[in-house]
Amino acid sequence: MEITEQNVERFINQIPEPRHSDIVKLVELGKKLTKKDPKMWGTIIGFGNLHYTYKTGHEGDMPLFGLANRKQAITLYVSYTLDKYPQLNKLGKFTKGVSCLYIKKLSDIDMDVLESLIEEAIADTMKISFIKDNEKEENQ
Repeated sequence: MEITEQNVERFINQIPEPRHSDIVKLVELGKKLTKKDPKMWGTIIGFGNLHYTYKTGHEGDMPLFGLANRKQAITLYVSYTLDKYPQLNKLGKFTKGVSCLYIKKLSDIDMDVLESLIEEAIADTMKISFIKDNEKEENQ
């Protein structure tokens, strides 16, 4: 994935209600938890800029936390291993993939639980040996 020049605010403003308000709240949460401004990674609103290199040699870039407005649900790109987080039991109504949460609307979930989950997942992600912070590297 790569960061694009697309304007985040313009992108968000094209999303109709009721999804628009949920996306705005999630962007604010992303700013709060990552302390980074959002950037567009294609159609993903991402925070931070990480580089990963697998043992196989495959490598790429990704945001630390991201979200996307998809037709079926809001997709939250949270962690490599969501199953390890006990907060999922108290989160509310969602479905999940290995590293993504799919939420129809924010009123279906407990926002405090979501915040706790994302905060812990961010901390865990930064401890993974094959992940480096591109922004930290640029500032050194």
